[in-house]
Amino acid sequence: MVAEGELLWEPSEEVVASARLTRYLEWLGRSGPYEDLWQWSVDRPAEFWTSIWDYFDVLGERGDGPVVSGEMPAARWFAGGTINYAENALRHAGGTALVFVSEDGARQELTRDELRDEVARVRAGLVRLGVGRGDRVAGYLPNIPQALIAFLATASLGAIWSAGSPDFGVASVVDRFKQIEPKVLIAVDGYRYNGKSYDRSAAVNEIAAALPTLRATVWIPYLAAAEEGRPPQQALPAEGPAEGPTEEPPHGEVIGWEGLRAEEGPLEFERVPFDHPLWILYSSGTTGLPKPIVHGHGGVVLEHLKSLAFHQDLGEGDVFFWYTTTGWMMWNYLVGALLVGATPVLYDGAATYPSPAALWRIADSEQVTYFGVGAPYIMASLKSGLRLDGLERLRGVGSTGSPLPPEGFAWVSAELPGVPVGSFSGGTDVCTGFVGATVLHPIRAGIIPCRSLGAKVESYDPAGRSVVGEVGELVLTQPMPSMPVMFWNDPDGRRYFDSYFDVYPGVWRHGDWIKINKDGSCVIYGRSDSTLNRGGVRMGTSEFYRVVERFDEIADSMVIDTGQLGQEGRLLLYVTLAPGATLTEQLERSLCTALREELSPRHVPNEIHAVPGIPRTLSGKKLEVPVRKILLGTPVEEAANPDAMANPEVLRHFRPAAG
Repeated sequence: MVAEGELLWEPSEEVVASARLTRYLEWLGRSGPYEDLWQWSVDRPAEFWTSIWDYFDVLGERGDGPVVSGEMPAARWFAGGTINYAENALRHAGGTALVFVSEDGARQELTRDELRDEVARVRAGLVRLGVGRGDRVAGYLPNIPQALIAFLATASLGAIWSAGSPDFGVASVVDRFKQIEPKVLIAVDGYRYNGKSYDRSAAVNEIAAALPTLRATVWIPYLAAAEEGRPPQQALPAEGPAEGPTEEPPHGEVIGWEGLRAEEGPLEFERVPFDHPLWILYSSGTTGLPKPIVHGHGGVVLEHLKSLAFHQDLGEGDVFFWYTTTGWMMWNYLVGALLVGATPVLYDGAATYPSPAALWRIADSEQVTYFGVGAPYIMASLKSGLRLDGLERLRGVGSTGSPLPPEGFAWVSAELPGVPVGSFSGGTDVCTGFVGATVLHPIRAGIIPCRSLGAKVESYDPAGRSVVGEVGELVLTQPMPSMPVMFWNDPDGRRYFDSYFDVYPGVWRHGDWIKINKDGSCVIYGRSDSTLNRGGVRMGTSEFYRVVERFDEIADSMVIDTGQLGQEGRLLLYVTLAPGATLTEQLERSLCTALREELSPRHVPNEIHAVPGIPRTLSGKKLEVPVRKILLGTPVEEAANPDAMANPEVLRHFRPAAG
């Protein structure tokens, strides 16, 4: 066992002197410990965020309005300012813009000039399809160059990007995209994962048929090219049988990617208001349809410049890798490397194929300088007995998605002496980390070194008092520019308010347990609500219920994730059977198959149990949080108030989870 807090790494004088955060401090004319800088950044947010704009020489106009006005949830930043994300992302000249690698060994590079040309071509194609400022473009895409190109082209027009990974089932994708009414859908015919091929042609047809606002579906024959062994640069033929779906969608035309990018066009950038929508991400759908979370151009540019440069210490010449799909906010964070002049490495494939060392080998072969993964991958590497070699250029390892146990910190430090491992925690809601690391901080096992600059993170007890040295609710008591500008289709802001501000007035409640230490370091203890976290990917329970409860044999259901404290637990599905039905092996197999195919492999439960009833409140809401507490050892009488329940007697049928 490794003791929490054990010192594993300290920055040398050379590391401190060369750190980008040190240069920023010198530019500010400030000195002193990081905590003093953090305190200034949250006490004087207008000065801090103006300094970020000036220090990075952001392209755009700040405007004459106040830097920040209003209070949460209605705070507004840089009123009167104009900016465009794509203009700032494509401003750097020379060198490699991106690298793409797939699990079957395919590789592709694009220079910055080539990337700019591709973005201009796709931008021209989108214009021909009628896409303009405010329109939505949806991508059903793996982590491939076309996804990044399409996003930047969309952003350059002031249109709005939204993406889902092709391992998402049709129901999950339609639940997301139908809310935002996209004009164009860009999709692949399939993908390869863990050595197997997955044809998504029929899924794309179903998705397109469910989106009546589509004017066009753009088809990328990605799987066809991979199976024919074509190199990546030839993976998008201008014509051929893989040019489109086998059935004509009822809405709009169907064209191939080569048709979209066939004509040259100018690379121009529509500067939009600071808070103009850039992309739409989605909550996990715990209490209904996934919430469409809208982030603005300006907030994302400033936040990602700050975070990537000062917390990941990235800049020109660096190579940045984070294992992600397009359905996770870390994809949006990864492509932000372009903002600081670094080179993102895009990877499409399984983390452990053809071996558990797959991702580490990519880091070595691509000379990655900063390597990021979900905490479970680090723990899997440890458990498999991996020994790491090479990786000479690696200067940092990042971990997120769930808390990293002290043993994970220690394993990285032992295998990569001199390389700090930083654990980060934040969320889709702000598309960044609230807490994390810098190269100025020592690394201690199981400890997150600091609160992020500009993020006034506090720990609240049940009475709403800020506490230090105690576990409490993670809250933010000051606004950040990358907080959502709105939820889509939420005209009065009620859904947004209820998501973050209904517990502590004027204070953002995030839904994590946190302990903040006296020195400003902290520990995250997992979710304080019923959101599920599997393999570093947050998922909502409502998606399960939509699939499970469609079965005639199932009258009601509840799904619980027992993971805690950085350890991935078991995913348990409880079902109340319809009269006359029994929980047979065949029914269990059918449920698992439906969850895998309609949602994703991560949605398949470890166990399925039949119970006589699902606990609900008097208003009919499922009581997932009390059940999770019971499964983790809380006595039934302490887990929930029976007076607030419609059927308190059913709680006794839930027992602490084993293993």
